[in-house]
Amino acid sequence: MGSDALQQRVRCHLAAVIQEHRDAAGEYSKATQTLWSRIELALEGGKLTRPRLVLLGYQAFASPAADGTESGDGLERVIQLGSAFELLHCSLLMHDDVIDRDFTRRGRPTLSALYRDDALDRGKSAQDAEHAGHAAAIIAGDLLLAAAIRLARRAADSLPAAEAIENSFHQAIHHAGAGELEDLLFSLDPVPAQVHEVLRMEKLKTAAYSFSVPLHTGALLAGADAAGASALANIGSQLGVAYQLIDDILGTFGDPEQTGKSIESDLREGKSTILTAMAAATPGFTDDLQLFRDRDADVPAMRLALESTGAERFARQLAQDLCTGATSASRTLNLPARVSSELEGFADLILNRGA
Repeated sequence: MGSDALQQRVRCHLAAVIQEHRDAAGEYSKATQTLWSRIELALEGGKLTRPRLVLLGYQAFASPAADGTESGDGLERVIQLGSAFELLHCSLLMHDDVIDRDFTRRGRPTLSALYRDDALDRGKSAQDAEHAGHAAAIIAGDLLLAAAIRLARRAADSLPAAEAIENSFHQAIHHAGAGELEDLLFSLDPVPAQVHEVLRMEKLKTAAYSFSVPLHTGALLAGADAAGASALANIGSQLGVAYQLIDDILGTFGDPEQTGKSIESDLREGKSTILTAMAAATPGFTDDLQLFRDRDADVPAMRLALESTGAERFARQLAQDLCTGATSASRTLNLPARVSSELEGFADLILNRGA
């Protein structure tokens, strides 16, 4: 199955899942029916990276039919599991918008913003309206999380690896939560986290559910043994951390018109990124740390202080090393040529984001 065919089938499946929940909600709560309609809007767009990685994990170990195609049952499970990861992703984004107090994503109003604006139209104060928006996003995220778990369980149903797949999916949720918590706690500290702490946090928060576990569970769907699935998951982990390192760079030095990302929010919120961690470990940066302790500090001055340490160059090199390690590992696993090629393509995309 090609990427375009996968995307079409995943989008159709997601639409059917949303419709199922919307119809069910209509029997007991019109307000929740509207909520599911707004969730559907939030699911629009996106690159569907996670379903692609589930398919790659599956193709890495699946035995093709005589005509070289994958089995229909196997592909249907891939579609279901890939859709489960998209629901999980949307759930985590809903909650992330609350944590970061954001009302825009990809240049569009978030679900939080829609409910905030509803409250403003009803005459509520700005503070109460924002609270209403965030509360609705928490509820939406919870509903999406429940739907994601249910769909992942369906995808694995009756397979010998069903329990391992379910455990891996749950681990992705727990790791994402742990990473989000560490990210929050780091932002409360006046001193940036250390490099190894940031790398651990990014592995938990992003790499696990977005890269490592989709590959891992896709491999298990195909009948891979534990060692093979874990080796593929490790490749995903390296790619996932590299992705987040580049994301950190774009969040400070990128072009907002190209990336759709603010280049001020991370610095203003005191987030510990690979840039601040590397800078803090650079001799001579100690005096500039005061900028990061002062929430009213001038953002351009903070960016200049980071730039002077060479943190961006170091971070890009680390991302390059991780991607090189991932592609080298894929070759030693003797994966099918198309799988290795796609993994190398992912590495290239990661390193050239925002270029």
